[in-house]
Amino acid sequence: MVKKDKPKYKQIIDAAVIVIAENGYHQAQVSKIAKQAGVADGTIYLYFKNKEDILISVFQEKMGLFVSKLGDILEQEVSASDKLQLMIKSHFDLLANDLHLAIVTQLELRQSNHELRIKINGVLREYLLLMDKILVNGMETGEFDKDMDIRLARQMVFGTMDETITTWVMNDHKYDLVSLAPKVHRLLMKGMRA
Repeated sequence: MVKKDKPKYKQIIDAAVIVIAENGYHQAQVSKIAKQAGVADGTIYLYFKNKEDILISVFQEKMGLFVSKLGDILEQEVSASDKLQLMIKSHFDLLANDLHLAIVTQLELRQSNHELRIKINGVLREYLLLMDKILVNGMETGEFDKDMDIRLARQMVFGTMDETITTWVMNDHKYDLVSLAPKVHRLLMKGMRA
């Protein structure tokens, strides 16, 4: 396998997002991804074992953006509530600015097989652990209920964001997703406030 820091790797990842979003995972042939990336079919196999490997790599690469943004938010000297709001806005921003990625993450990844979903959940775990840091910080500072169940709180936060984005995708992006971030934040805070 060729190194992942090569320009063609990123080209293929970006092409895969477009092809999977436009055709669906099951109809997204490797040849279509290669054509979109402007590479020969065989070039794909220098970087990826198969189509499943491409999808996992797409999720790893793109989830890395979310993790990086959330890491930056955690470093800011602001309250846990403000970090939560920044996280929601950042998450919505990233997907609102990449409609193909929104379709892939909200619709196509969910239609994949069980083994693939397990691998994807492993990638998602890093993001959720960073989210936990915001929640724990809020509990420690007294902003959030100190007795709340962190696992349930995480599920509530991520689930609310996830459903908001999925509904936006299913409605063909007819409204401004990012404008919903303060409303989602306000609702979540009502459920977690001390």
